[in-house]
Amino acid sequence: MVRIKPFRGIRPPKQYASEVASRPYDVLNSAEAKAEATERSLLHIIKPEIDFDPIADEHSQEVYDKAVENFRAWREKGWLEQDPEEYYYIYAQTMDGRTQYGLTMCCNYEDYLSGAIKKHELTRPDKEEDRMIHVRNQKANIEPVFFAYPDDAEIDAIVADVVKNNAPEYDFTAADGFGHQLWVIRDRKTNDRITEIFAGIPALYVADGHHRTAAAARVGQECQRRNPDHTGREEYCYFLAVTFPAGQLRIIDYNRVVKDLNGLTPAELLEKLNESFVVEDKGTEEYRPAALHNFSMYLDGRWYSLTARPGTYDDNDPIGVLDVTVLSNLVLDRILDIKDLRTSKRIDFVGGIRGLGELKRRVDSGEMKAAFALYPVSMQQLINIADTGNIMPPKTTWFEPKLRSGVVIHSFDEK
Repeated sequence: MVRIKPFRGIRPPKQYASEVASRPYDVLNSAEAKAEATERSLLHIIKPEIDFDPIADEHSQEVYDKAVENFRAWREKGWLEQDPEEYYYIYAQTMDGRTQYGLTMCCNYEDYLSGAIKKHELTRPDKEEDRMIHVRNQKANIEPVFFAYPDDAEIDAIVADVVKNNAPEYDFTAADGFGHQLWVIRDRKTNDRITEIFAGIPALYVADGHHRTAAAARVGQECQRRNPDHTGREEYCYFLAVTFPAGQLRIIDYNRVVKDLNGLTPAELLEKLNESFVVEDKGTEEYRPAALHNFSMYLDGRWYSLTARPGTYDDNDPIGVLDVTVLSNLVLDRILDIKDLRTSKRIDFVGGIRGLGELKRRVDSGEMKAAFALYPVSMQQLINIADTGNIMPPKTTWFEPKLRSGVVIHSFDEK
Protein backbone atom coordinates (compact mmCIF):
# COMPACT_ATOMS: atom_id res chain seq x y z
CA MET A 1 0.00 0.00 0.00
CA VAL A 2 1.09 3.58 -0.55
CA ARG A 3 0.12 6.68 1.39
CA ILE A 4 -0.85 9.72 -0.62
CA LYS A 5 -2.74 12.91 0.17
CA PRO A 6 -4.21 15.96 -1.54
CA PHE A 7 -2.56 19.30 -0.78
CA ARG A 8 -2.96 23.07 -1.05
CA GLY A 9 -1.10 23.62 -4.28
CA ILE A 10 0.86 26.79 -4.98
CA ARG A 11 0.43 27.60 -8.64
CA PRO A 12 0.20 30.45 -11.13
CA PRO A 13 -3.07 32.25 -11.89
CA LYS A 14 -4.49 31.06 -15.20
CA GLN A 15 -3.19 34.05 -17.18
CA TYR A 16 0.41 33.42 -16.11
CA ALA A 17 0.50 29.61 -16.27
CA SER A 18 2.22 29.24 -19.64
CA GLU A 19 4.90 31.80 -18.74
CA VAL A 20 5.62 30.60 -15.20
CA ALA A 21 5.77 26.89 -16.09
CA SER A 22 9.26 25.96 -17.30
CA ARG A 23 11.34 23.04 -18.35
CA PRO A 24 12.84 21.14 -15.37
CA TYR A 25 16.18 22.19 -13.90
CA ASP A 26 18.16 19.22 -15.22
CA VAL A 27 17.36 19.38 -18.95
CA LEU A 28 19.03 22.70 -19.73
CA ASN A 29 22.24 24.39 -18.69
CA SER A 30 22.55 27.81 -17.07
CA ALA A 31 23.21 29.68 -20.32
CA GLU A 32 20.21 28.06 -22.00
CA ALA A 33 18.06 28.86 -18.95
CA LYS A 34 19.13 32.52 -18.98
CA ALA A 35 18.22 32.80 -22.66
CA GLU A 36 14.90 31.04 -22.17
CA ALA A 37 13.69 32.73 -18.97
CA THR A 38 11.06 35.42 -19.35
CA GLU A 39 10.11 37.75 -16.48
CA ARG A 40 7.80 35.35 -14.62
CA SER A 41 9.51 32.05 -15.55
CA LEU A 42 10.08 29.53 -12.76
CA LEU A 43 13.65 29.24 -14.06
CA HIS A 44 14.47 32.24 -11.84
CA ILE A 45 13.59 30.01 -8.85
CA ILE A 46 14.97 26.62 -9.93
CA LYS A 47 18.07 27.98 -11.71
CA PRO A 48 18.59 31.29 -9.87
CA GLU A 49 22.24 31.52 -10.95
CA ILE A 50 20.84 33.11 -14.15
CA ASP A 51 19.94 36.27 -12.18
CA PHE A 52 23.64 37.10 -11.75
CA ASP A 53 25.89 38.72 -14.32
CA PRO A 54 28.01 36.84 -15.09
CA ILE A 55 26.09 33.66 -14.29
CA ALA A 56 27.04 32.56 -10.76
CA ASP A 57 28.12 29.16 -9.46
CA GLU A 58 24.87 27.22 -9.03
CA HIS A 59 26.16 25.69 -5.77
CA SER A 60 27.08 29.00 -4.11
CA GLN A 61 25.25 30.33 -1.06
CA GLU A 62 24.21 33.50 -2.89
CA VAL A 63 22.44 31.38 -5.49
CA TYR A 64 20.62 29.26 -2.88
CA ASP A 65 19.56 32.50 -1.13
CA LYS A 66 18.38 33.98 -4.44
CA ALA A 67 16.11 30.98 -4.97
CA VAL A 68 14.36 31.65 -1.63
CA GLU A 69 14.13 35.38 -2.38
CA ASN A 70 12.60 34.75 -5.83
CA PHE A 71 10.08 32.18 -4.55
CA ARG A 72 8.92 34.72 -1.97
CA ALA A 73 8.79 37.50 -4.59
CA TRP A 74 6.72 35.41 -7.03
CA ARG A 75 4.10 34.90 -4.32
CA GLU A 76 4.16 38.56 -3.26
CA LYS A 77 3.67 39.67 -6.87
CA GLY A 78 0.75 37.28 -7.33
CA TRP A 79 2.53 35.16 -9.92
CA LEU A 80 2.10 32.16 -7.63
CA GLU A 81 -0.93 31.71 -5.34
CA GLN A 82 -1.92 28.99 -2.88
CA ASP A 83 -5.21 27.13 -3.23
CA PRO A 84 -7.59 27.53 -0.26
CA GLU A 85 -8.14 23.80 0.27
CA GLU A 86 -6.37 20.49 -0.29
CA TYR A 87 -6.94 19.04 -3.75
CA TYR A 88 -5.63 16.47 -6.16
CA TYR A 89 -4.89 17.77 -9.65
CA ILE A 90 -4.98 16.09 -13.05
CA TYR A 91 -2.00 17.02 -15.19
CA ALA A 92 -2.23 16.00 -18.86
CA GLN A 93 0.61 16.11 -21.37
CA THR A 94 0.23 15.77 -25.13
CA MET A 95 3.05 14.81 -27.49
CA ASP A 96 2.70 13.74 -31.12
CA GLY A 97 -1.09 13.54 -30.73
CA ARG A 98 -0.82 11.23 -27.69
CA THR A 99 -2.08 12.37 -24.26
CA GLN A 100 -1.13 10.91 -20.87
CA TYR A 101 -3.07 11.82 -17.73
CA GLY A 102 -1.29 12.01 -14.37
CA LEU A 103 -2.49 12.73 -10.85
CA THR A 104 -0.57 15.46 -9.02
CA MET A 105 -0.39 14.36 -5.40
CA CYS A 106 1.73 14.22 -2.29
CA CYS A 107 3.53 10.94 -1.54
CA ASN A 108 4.95 9.86 1.82
CA TYR A 109 8.73 9.77 2.19
CA GLU A 110 8.54 6.70 4.45
CA ASP A 111 7.13 4.75 1.49
CA TYR A 112 10.37 5.53 -0.37
CA LEU A 113 12.48 4.38 2.59
CA SER A 114 10.45 1.17 2.98
CA GLY A 115 10.60 0.32 -0.73
CA ALA A 116 6.90 0.84 -1.50
CA ILE A 117 8.11 3.59 -3.85
CA LYS A 118 10.52 1.61 -6.01
CA LYS A 119 13.60 2.97 -7.73
CA HIS A 120 15.54 1.61 -10.70
CA GLU A 121 18.58 3.93 -10.71
CA LEU A 122 21.42 4.73 -8.37
CA THR A 123 21.75 8.33 -7.14
CA ARG A 124 24.85 10.45 -6.68
CA PRO A 125 25.27 11.95 -3.18
CA ASP A 126 26.47 15.32 -4.56
CA LYS A 127 23.35 15.71 -6.70
CA GLU A 128 21.13 14.62 -3.79
CA GLU A 129 22.76 17.22 -1.55
CA ASP A 130 22.20 20.03 -4.05
CA ARG A 131 18.48 19.21 -4.32
CA MET A 132 18.25 18.84 -0.52
CA ILE A 133 19.55 22.36 0.02
CA HIS A 134 16.83 23.79 -2.23
CA VAL A 135 14.06 21.72 -0.58
CA ARG A 136 15.33 22.52 2.92
CA ASN A 137 15.68 26.27 2.23
CA GLN A 138 12.36 26.66 0.45
CA LYS A 139 10.41 24.35 2.76
CA ALA A 140 8.79 23.28 -0.48
CA ASN A 141 9.02 20.83 -3.35
CA ILE A 142 9.23 23.31 -6.19
CA GLU A 143 9.55 20.62 -8.85
CA PRO A 144 7.60 17.34 -8.96
CA VAL A 145 8.96 13.86 -9.41
CA PHE A 146 7.54 11.61 -12.11
CA PHE A 147 6.07 8.32 -10.84
CA ALA A 148 4.15 5.45 -12.43
CA TYR A 149 1.52 3.22 -10.85
CA PRO A 150 -0.02 -0.07 -12.04
CA ASP A 151 -3.03 0.66 -14.24
CA ASP A 152 -6.28 0.94 -12.27
CA ALA A 153 -9.68 1.03 -14.00
CA GLU A 154 -11.41 3.04 -11.26
CA ILE A 155 -8.74 5.77 -11.30
CA ASP A 156 -9.00 5.86 -15.10
CA ALA A 157 -12.77 6.34 -14.79
CA ILE A 158 -12.44 9.14 -12.21
CA VAL A 159 -9.91 10.99 -14.35
CA ALA A 160 -12.00 10.55 -17.50
CA ASP A 161 -15.10 11.88 -15.72
CA VAL A 162 -13.34 15.00 -14.41
CA VAL A 163 -11.78 15.72 -17.80
CA LYS A 164 -15.05 15.20 -19.67
CA ASN A 165 -17.21 17.34 -17.39
CA ASN A 166 -14.90 20.22 -16.49
CA ALA A 167 -12.94 22.80 -18.42
CA PRO A 168 -9.20 22.66 -17.72
CA GLU A 169 -7.74 25.29 -15.41
CA TYR A 170 -4.70 25.56 -17.71
CA ASP A 171 -4.44 24.65 -21.37
CA PHE A 172 -1.31 25.74 -23.20
CA THR A 173 1.26 24.54 -25.71
CA ALA A 174 4.90 25.07 -24.76
CA ALA A 175 7.59 26.25 -27.17
CA ASP A 176 8.60 22.65 -27.87
CA GLY A 177 5.10 21.91 -29.19
CA PHE A 178 4.02 19.73 -26.25
CA GLY A 179 0.58 20.43 -24.77
CA HIS A 180 -0.08 20.86 -21.04
CA GLN A 181 -3.45 20.89 -19.26
CA LEU A 182 -4.43 21.00 -15.59
CA TRP A 183 -7.71 20.20 -13.88
CA VAL A 184 -8.37 20.80 -10.16
CA ILE A 185 -10.38 18.05 -8.43
CA ARG A 186 -12.43 20.09 -5.96
CA ASP A 187 -14.98 17.44 -4.97
CA ARG A 188 -14.00 16.15 -1.53
CA LYS A 189 -15.63 12.71 -1.96
CA THR A 190 -13.67 12.18 -5.17
CA ASN A 191 -10.43 13.17 -3.46
CA ASP A 192 -11.16 10.86 -0.53
CA ARG A 193 -11.83 7.98 -2.93
CA ILE A 194 -8.53 8.55 -4.77
CA THR A 195 -6.70 8.34 -1.42
CA GLU A 196 -8.53 5.07 -0.61
CA ILE A 197 -7.75 3.48 -3.99
CA PHE A 198 -4.04 4.25 -3.71
CA ALA A 199 -3.99 2.73 -0.22
CA GLY A 200 -4.65 -0.57 -2.03
CA ILE A 201 -1.99 -0.08 -4.73
CA PRO A 202 1.08 -2.15 -3.81
CA ALA A 203 3.80 0.12 -5.19
CA LEU A 204 4.71 3.28 -7.07
CA TYR A 205 7.66 3.38 -9.46
CA VAL A 206 10.09 6.26 -9.89
CA ALA A 207 10.15 7.00 -13.61
CA ASP A 208 12.11 10.26 -13.60
CA GLY A 209 13.45 12.21 -10.62
CA HIS A 210 15.47 9.78 -8.51
CA HIS A 211 17.60 12.59 -7.03
CA ARG A 212 14.60 14.76 -6.17
CA THR A 213 12.89 11.77 -4.53
CA ALA A 214 15.95 10.85 -2.47
CA ALA A 215 16.43 14.51 -1.46
CA ALA A 216 12.78 14.86 -0.39
CA ALA A 217 13.05 11.71 1.74
CA ARG A 218 16.24 12.93 3.43
CA VAL A 219 14.70 16.33 4.22
CA GLY A 220 11.61 14.58 5.62
CA GLN A 221 13.87 12.55 7.92
CA GLU A 222 15.67 15.72 9.04
CA CYS A 223 12.39 17.43 9.90
CA GLN A 224 11.24 14.38 11.82
CA ARG A 225 14.45 14.31 13.88
CA ARG A 226 14.06 17.99 14.77
CA ASN A 227 10.44 17.60 15.89
CA PRO A 228 10.06 15.87 19.29
CA ASP A 229 6.26 15.86 18.82
CA HIS A 230 6.38 14.17 15.40
CA THR A 231 3.14 12.31 14.58
CA GLY A 232 3.67 11.28 10.95
CA ARG A 233 0.85 13.54 9.77
CA GLU A 234 3.03 16.63 9.29
CA GLU A 235 3.22 18.20 5.85
CA TYR A 236 7.00 17.58 5.72
CA CYS A 237 6.26 13.84 5.59
CA TYR A 238 4.99 14.35 2.05
CA PHE A 239 6.54 15.43 -1.23
CA LEU A 240 5.27 16.38 -4.68
CA ALA A 241 4.77 13.82 -7.45
CA VAL A 242 2.85 13.48 -10.68
CA THR A 243 1.83 9.85 -10.95
CA PHE A 244 0.78 8.26 -14.24
CA PRO A 245 -0.72 4.87 -15.09
CA ALA A 246 2.18 2.75 -16.36
CA GLY A 247 0.23 1.75 -19.48
CA GLN A 248 0.11 5.36 -20.69
CA LEU A 249 3.83 6.01 -20.45
CA ARG A 250 6.34 5.70 -23.23
CA ILE A 251 10.08 5.36 -22.80
CA ILE A 252 12.07 6.47 -25.81
CA ASP A 253 15.51 5.36 -26.93
CA TYR A 254 18.68 6.50 -25.17
CA ASN A 255 21.57 6.16 -27.58
CA ARG A 256 25.37 6.04 -27.44
CA VAL A 257 28.18 7.73 -29.38
CA VAL A 258 31.86 6.77 -29.01
CA LYS A 259 34.95 8.89 -29.62
CA ASP A 260 37.25 6.15 -30.96
CA LEU A 261 37.27 2.53 -32.10
CA ASN A 262 39.94 1.38 -29.61
CA GLY A 263 42.60 1.31 -32.35
CA LEU A 264 40.48 -0.65 -34.85
CA THR A 265 39.70 0.36 -38.42
CA PRO A 266 36.00 0.42 -39.42
CA ALA A 267 36.53 -2.84 -41.34
CA GLU A 268 38.15 -4.50 -38.31
CA LEU A 269 35.28 -3.34 -36.07
CA LEU A 270 32.72 -4.85 -38.46
CA GLU A 271 34.67 -8.13 -38.48
CA LYS A 272 34.70 -8.29 -34.67
CA LEU A 273 30.99 -7.38 -34.45
CA ASN A 274 30.18 -10.30 -36.73
CA GLU A 275 31.20 -12.72 -33.97
CA SER A 276 28.23 -11.73 -31.77
CA PHE A 277 25.85 -10.09 -34.26
CA VAL A 278 24.26 -10.63 -37.63
CA VAL A 279 25.56 -7.50 -39.39
CA GLU A 280 23.63 -6.00 -42.32
CA ASP A 281 24.75 -2.95 -44.31
CA LYS A 282 21.70 -0.66 -44.65
CA GLY A 283 23.42 2.00 -46.78
CA THR A 284 23.13 5.75 -46.27
CA GLU A 285 19.45 5.90 -45.24
CA GLU A 286 18.77 6.18 -41.49
CA TYR A 287 18.06 2.80 -39.90
CA ARG A 288 16.10 2.52 -36.65
CA PRO A 289 16.22 -0.67 -34.51
CA ALA A 290 13.18 -2.82 -35.26
CA ALA A 291 12.93 -4.99 -32.13
CA LEU A 292 14.59 -6.00 -28.89
CA HIS A 293 18.21 -7.13 -29.42
CA ASN A 294 18.40 -5.34 -32.77
CA PHE A 295 20.71 -2.31 -32.87
CA SER A 296 21.50 0.41 -35.34
CA MET A 297 25.09 1.52 -35.90
CA TYR A 298 26.31 4.55 -37.85
CA LEU A 299 29.92 4.15 -38.95
CA ASP A 300 31.98 5.75 -41.69
CA GLY A 301 28.95 7.31 -43.44
CA ARG A 302 26.82 4.15 -43.47
CA TRP A 303 24.06 2.64 -41.30
CA TYR A 304 24.16 -0.98 -40.16
CA SER A 305 21.68 -3.34 -38.52
CA LEU A 306 23.20 -5.43 -35.73
CA THR A 307 21.10 -8.34 -34.45
CA ALA A 308 22.51 -10.12 -31.39
CA ARG A 309 23.01 -13.82 -32.04
CA PRO A 310 21.08 -16.27 -29.81
CA GLY A 311 23.11 -17.28 -26.78
CA THR A 312 24.82 -13.90 -26.42
CA TYR A 313 22.19 -12.56 -23.97
CA ASP A 314 19.96 -13.84 -21.16
CA ASP A 315 16.24 -13.10 -21.55
CA ASN A 316 15.53 -14.64 -18.13
CA ASP A 317 17.64 -12.05 -16.32
CA PRO A 318 15.85 -8.69 -15.81
CA ILE A 319 19.17 -6.86 -16.34
CA GLY A 320 20.62 -9.24 -18.94
CA VAL A 321 17.59 -8.85 -21.21
CA LEU A 322 18.16 -5.09 -21.54
CA ASP A 323 19.74 -3.95 -24.78
CA VAL A 324 21.92 -1.48 -22.89
CA THR A 325 23.43 -4.52 -21.14
CA VAL A 326 23.82 -6.46 -24.39
CA LEU A 327 25.55 -3.52 -26.11
CA SER A 328 27.77 -2.82 -23.09
CA ASN A 329 28.87 -6.44 -22.75
CA LEU A 330 29.33 -7.37 -26.40
CA VAL A 331 30.55 -4.09 -27.91
CA LEU A 332 31.51 -1.33 -25.49
CA ASP A 333 33.39 -3.56 -23.04
CA ARG A 334 34.55 -6.54 -25.13
CA ILE A 335 35.55 -4.69 -28.31
CA LEU A 336 35.97 -1.00 -27.46
CA ASP A 337 37.32 -1.44 -23.90
CA ILE A 338 34.85 1.05 -22.41
CA LYS A 339 34.35 -0.45 -18.94
CA ASP A 340 32.51 2.14 -16.84
CA LEU A 341 29.76 4.14 -18.51
CA ARG A 342 29.55 6.52 -15.54
CA THR A 343 33.17 7.68 -15.73
CA SER A 344 34.50 7.01 -19.24
CA LYS A 345 35.28 10.11 -21.30
CA ARG A 346 35.22 8.07 -24.51
CA ILE A 347 31.43 7.74 -24.63
CA ASP A 348 28.49 10.12 -24.61
CA PHE A 349 24.72 9.63 -24.49
CA VAL A 350 22.05 11.12 -26.72
CA GLY A 351 18.35 11.17 -25.83
CA GLY A 352 16.16 9.77 -28.59
CA ILE A 353 14.12 12.97 -28.62
CA ARG A 354 16.98 14.44 -30.70
CA GLY A 355 16.47 11.83 -33.43
CA LEU A 356 18.90 9.62 -35.35
CA GLY A 357 20.05 12.68 -37.28
CA GLU A 358 21.88 13.89 -34.17
CA LEU A 359 23.90 10.65 -34.08
CA LYS A 360 24.87 11.09 -37.74
CA ARG A 361 25.78 14.73 -37.18
CA ARG A 362 28.13 13.98 -34.29
CA VAL A 363 29.94 11.24 -36.21
CA ASP A 364 30.12 13.18 -39.50
CA SER A 365 31.53 16.21 -37.66
CA GLY A 366 34.54 14.12 -36.60
CA GLU A 367 33.72 14.56 -32.91
CA MET A 368 32.70 10.89 -32.65
CA LYS A 369 33.73 7.76 -34.56
CA ALA A 370 30.58 5.64 -34.29
CA ALA A 371 27.02 5.79 -32.97
CA PHE A 372 24.71 3.08 -31.67
CA ALA A 373 20.92 3.39 -31.48
CA LEU A 374 18.96 1.07 -29.21
CA TYR A 375 15.42 -0.25 -29.12
CA PRO A 376 13.66 1.50 -26.20
CA VAL A 377 13.22 -0.13 -22.81
CA SER A 378 9.59 -1.00 -22.04
CA MET A 379 7.71 0.06 -18.91
CA GLN A 380 7.28 -3.63 -18.08
CA GLN A 381 11.05 -4.12 -18.15
CA LEU A 382 11.45 -1.14 -15.81
CA ILE A 383 8.83 -2.53 -13.42
CA ASN A 384 10.44 -6.01 -13.49
CA ILE A 385 13.79 -4.49 -12.54
CA ALA A 386 12.34 -2.36 -9.74
CA ASP A 387 10.25 -5.27 -8.39
CA THR A 388 13.30 -7.55 -8.21
CA GLY A 389 15.38 -4.89 -6.43
CA ASN A 390 17.75 -4.51 -9.34
CA ILE A 391 19.30 -1.30 -10.65
CA MET A 392 19.33 -0.36 -14.33
CA PRO A 393 22.64 0.44 -16.02
CA PRO A 394 23.39 4.16 -16.45
CA LYS A 395 21.54 6.14 -19.12
CA THR A 396 18.89 3.51 -19.86
CA THR A 397 15.56 5.36 -19.78
CA TRP A 398 14.47 8.62 -21.37
CA PHE A 399 10.90 9.71 -20.73
CA GLU A 400 9.13 12.24 -22.93
CA PRO A 401 7.40 14.55 -22.53
CA LYS A 402 9.10 15.92 -19.41
CA LEU A 403 6.93 17.41 -16.67
CA ARG A 404 6.81 21.20 -16.67
CA SER A 405 7.94 22.70 -13.39
CA GLY A 406 5.76 25.37 -11.76
CA VAL A 407 2.39 23.94 -12.81
CA VAL A 408 1.77 23.05 -9.14
CA ILE A 409 4.16 23.44 -6.16
CA HIS A 410 3.91 21.82 -2.71
CA SER A 411 4.92 23.74 0.41
CA PHE A 412 5.51 22.12 3.79
CA ASP A 413 6.12 25.44 5.55
CA GLU A 414 3.53 25.18 8.34
CA LYS A 415 3.92 28.74 9.63
